[in-house]
Amino acid sequence: MENLPLEGCELFEYLKNLVTEASNPKSLDLDRFTTTGILELINAEDATVALVVRKQIPYIAQAVEIIYEALSAGGRLIYLGAGTSGRLGVLDAAECPPTFGTDPDMIVGLIAGGAPTLIRSAEGVEDDVDAGQRDIDKTEIGAGDVAMGLTTSNRTPYVISGLNRAAERGAKTILLCCNPADDINSGYNLIITPIVGPEVLSGSTRMKAALAEKMVLTMLTTTVMVKLGKVYKNMMVDLQATSQKLLERSKRVIMKSVDCDYKTAGLLLDKAKGHVKTAIVMAKLDCDLESATRLLTEVRGFVFKAIK
Repeated sequence: MENLPLEGCELFEYLKNLVTEASNPKSLDLDRFTTTGILELINAEDATVALVVRKQIPYIAQAVEIIYEALSAGGRLIYLGAGTSGRLGVLDAAECPPTFGTDPDMIVGLIAGGAPTLIRSAEGVEDDVDAGQRDIDKTEIGAGDVAMGLTTSNRTPYVISGLNRAAERGAKTILLCCNPADDINSGYNLIITPIVGPEVLSGSTRMKAALAEKMVLTMLTTTVMVKLGKVYKNMMVDLQATSQKLLERSKRVIMKSVDCDYKTAGLLLDKAKGHVKTAIVMAKLDCDLESATRLLTEVRGFVFKAIK
């Protein structure tokens, strides 16, 4: 596993060589740019991120398979990050239950410093090696689970210590970072490295690096959820109607899926006890709630298989 942590001059020398800490030659005179000039440069740099992430698809695909295997067998995905990276992990974890109807414990986001750092930055907590190990231990992570460390630098002590502890406990481990990781002797199952280059504002990894991380996380969980049967065609059919907007979206999905009117969609949703995919199967096969539920269980939740 990775040695932790670096300090003093050794850390200074390490950090100065990170791609994400380098100076972007395009923004050397940023403080002299016009408002439009600043915005255009940021936008142009952001436009390069998708192509960088695209090159990582072979590795992202491997991560999908690792996570899918775990979740389909009842395991969990645990994100571990600090600062912006941690917030992105918590965000992705929080969005999965309303979007895909997952159990909140299936995908969990851990952030250095805990919940308070979601709204008020406390950057020093990222250096707490013991906290990373302690937070992972609290999840009781083990074989069958996946831990994914999020650190743009590739060396954040909280993240690396936690990821190492997860590996010691038998979990599969994935590291996502925005710097080369060739020199990391980690023993992790997979490392994903979208190298986005120097930021417009030197060292401000909430810009391109964070954008790359957000893209990768969204790709991962969306693809895993498709493979878990949470999608019919290109529609969310396991979403939880926890707001008026989501309730109306549920009706719209039913209307599009079974070609019915608004009133009928509402009646179907009521009969299905608010479960969109069950309502679709009931309508497609003209069956009752119990039969639709049984069919979906038999095909592991895939609507298109249930209605064949």
